[in-house]
Amino acid sequence: MLKRNWWRWLIGLFVVIGICWPAYNWSRANITTLKTAGRTRMAPIIMIPGSSATQNRFDSLITELGKETPAKHSVLKLTVQTNGSIKYSGTINRNDNQPFIVIGFADNKDGKANIDKQAKWLNVAFKSLVKTYKFNHFQALGHSNGGLIWTLFLERYLKETPKVRVERFMSIASPYNMESTSTTAKTSMFKELYEYRTGLPESLTVYSIAGTENYTSDGTVPYNSVNYGKYIFQDQVKHFTEITVTGANTAHSDLPQNKQIVALIRQYLMAENVPNSIRKQNQQQLRR
Repeated sequence: MLKRNWWRWLIGLFVVIGICWPAYNWSRANITTLKTAGRTRMAPIIMIPGSSATQNRFDSLITELGKETPAKHSVLKLTVQTNGSIKYSGTINRNDNQPFIVIGFADNKDGKANIDKQAKWLNVAFKSLVKTYKFNHFQALGHSNGGLIWTLFLERYLKETPKVRVERFMSIASPYNMESTSTTAKTSMFKELYEYRTGLPESLTVYSIAGTENYTSDGTVPYNSVNYGKYIFQDQVKHFTEITVTGANTAHSDLPQNKQIVALIRQYLMAENVPNSIRKQNQQQLRR
């Protein structure tokens, strides 16, 4: 009698599993569909160079990415003039869902006043891109002062395009406290970035990369200045991670095409399935 009941319980268990397992899989698939509902297929990676650099600044980086990435990415370059007009070069291929877009500025001089103006010009270019290409999510990359321009834009101007969401932002050697090496003195640039930090998107994931030739500087930007980014992003965005890259090709101008940084961009910004060896290398560099 007990034996027969045991078999009945076992058969009943299999029946329940047979009914519930497809329902579970359907629920997971439905949740994934709901999460991605309304997202455009295109999600560009928009890059901003540092001061004195043109829209060609990332050519070497894009070449390096092209050697490794499984899909080819088209490249569109913009130069925003001082009157707000925009010059374009290159094209976005029709079936390219992750094109590279590089935004430069005719007036690309250094200094806080110019960085403030460049953030406004970025807003002009960004609105034009959204109007033309109809995307509603993107990833952002900035080298040197390009990271400061992005930060100001995300804090103050992205809200003017409310239906568009930035998912991941990576800054490379961005001097959040300008040229200062101090751990206590705060520049006017940092004070502005700090003041408007509550405007940052709460769902944003941020990666701040510092290059060090001698563990204090990359030859141009002090490590302490890059490190000031944590005071801006921590507790304001979903995730903030600081990454330090050392070794060969860590001088300031070499960083965008540095092999380690190219690997970081592939995994964390482009969300590619990179080999396990690269994944382990990247993981060792993370500092939360």
